[in-house]
Amino acid sequence: MSRGQAVRTGGDLVVESLAALGATTVFGEPGQHALGLFDALRRSGLRYVGCRTELSVAFAADGHARATGSVTPLIVSTGPGALGTLPALMESRAACVPVLAVSSQIPADGLGGRRKGYLHELPDQAASFRDVVKSVHVVRTAGQIVPALAEAWELALTAPAGPVLVEIPQDVLLAETEVPAASELRVAPRPLVPRAELVATAADLLVRAANPVILAGGGVVRAGAQAALLELAQELGAPVATTFGAKGAFPWEHPLSLQSWLEDRHLTAFLEEADVLLVVGSGLGELSSNYHTMRPRGRVVQIEADLGKLESNHPALAVHADARLALEELARAVKGTRGSRDEAVARSAVRDVLGRVAARLDAQDLTLERSLLAAIDRALPEQALSFWDMTILAYWAWSAWPRPMESAQGAGGLGYALPAALGAASTGGPVLAVSGDGGAMYGLAELATLRQHRLDVTWLIVDDGGYGILREYMTDAFGAATGTELARPDFTALAAAFGVPARRTTPEDLESDLARALRTPGPSVVVLPATLRMFAPTHLAG
Repeated sequence: MSRGQAVRTGGDLVVESLAALGATTVFGEPGQHALGLFDALRRSGLRYVGCRTELSVAFAADGHARATGSVTPLIVSTGPGALGTLPALMESRAACVPVLAVSSQIPADGLGGRRKGYLHELPDQAASFRDVVKSVHVVRTAGQIVPALAEAWELALTAPAGPVLVEIPQDVLLAETEVPAASELRVAPRPLVPRAELVATAADLLVRAANPVILAGGGVVRAGAQAALLELAQELGAPVATTFGAKGAFPWEHPLSLQSWLEDRHLTAFLEEADVLLVVGSGLGELSSNYHTMRPRGRVVQIEADLGKLESNHPALAVHADARLALEELARAVKGTRGSRDEAVARSAVRDVLGRVAARLDAQDLTLERSLLAAIDRALPEQALSFWDMTILAYWAWSAWPRPMESAQGAGGLGYALPAALGAASTGGPVLAVSGDGGAMYGLAELATLRQHRLDVTWLIVDDGGYGILREYMTDAFGAATGTELARPDFTALAAAFGVPARRTTPEDLESDLARALRTPGPSVVVLPATLRMFAPTHLAG
């Protein structure tokens, strides 16, 4: 075949299939074995956003998938390229985010234990992913490409949603193919419907309860179950607390909203005292149970799409179902059956809990931290998305932030905020990213991506000279911190070198500086030198 000749290859079949499945944007990083994919992108209508590391590629796909609510594909090369996505795919798995990773593989004649010594060769690349992603789909011929991608896409969307991997050998991607293009691929994720008898039993327990309480997890948000949750809570007159991953699941200022103060013992005690605790879309893991100190004394009803999380921490009436489908059925089942329960009592109890939480915070001299979070809230446009790294300000936001947010608390890895924000900004902006200086060092190269693609992301970097939360943990536990102090660049000068506008700010000027940056189209950086503290933990005292 001569250079420039119009020939369809396996790579074309991949990008044609992604488009037929509904993809509009692909994130990636080129590599030798994947060049057939990248060449095919040139002939497709898909938008390509190239990041500077494979870790950022996968975080960006995660952010885009969270922003759109649908599957987002990424393409990377073999070996080091593919393996570089693993920490980000771990986050997508923990947070139930539908990402489709397409990785190349060495030529097929080096597979199956032959050990030809190809560049990037691994004995079994797919094995490295099997405990991280939801499913692995191994392609060995062009005829397998379309069905493998369709199956992977469907599984990524099926509750519980999550990342999937498709790997394809280099020679299959480069070879001419006569497999016809798929003009449209219809996939129908299998609905995870609750069993009728379990819904009836759960409804009976909730209706008879004198003090029902709801704990809503991230599964509510991922399933789009917010309206059903609100309807159910109002029918029952039941207070609702939301986990850190469930921001936006329930209106923050609603009279029945306990908000997200899950690390406060006052809220923990209130959840424990419920005679029926409905847990939906959460496994009651470490962060959602105040570090496993919560001990419910009443009956627990747990709705969860991930079978492995059902009753993993507490005995419960276990309802294996999609959160939206289950909450809709429950809301119908309890409609008009509240009986003599007085919602005014529940609202008063909510005010009492939140008052106790506020009083505990007031006694700790945390004015700086609370004022910074409030300033960011006021500066951020109402519908703008925000992505938060693992940093002290984000730990505050888990409890105190009053609106939807996305963070890396599913797996807890650093470097999430900026690449996830640029992924979301590929659908439109403005988008806010919040990092500490330690986490920011993971994503500095993506300033080039922001500039190249003119993405409307404002990056707030809180610079405290190191890994601030680890410094605090180590000092509290051992009396001194080791390995937490960091040399770092002048972030404003570095951003300017990338052609990205940047400014240093102060706590007093943060709101105005951040609002100005968010109003200005395109990328920007705001650096806040500040040393913050966490509020005192309550789980250590039980």
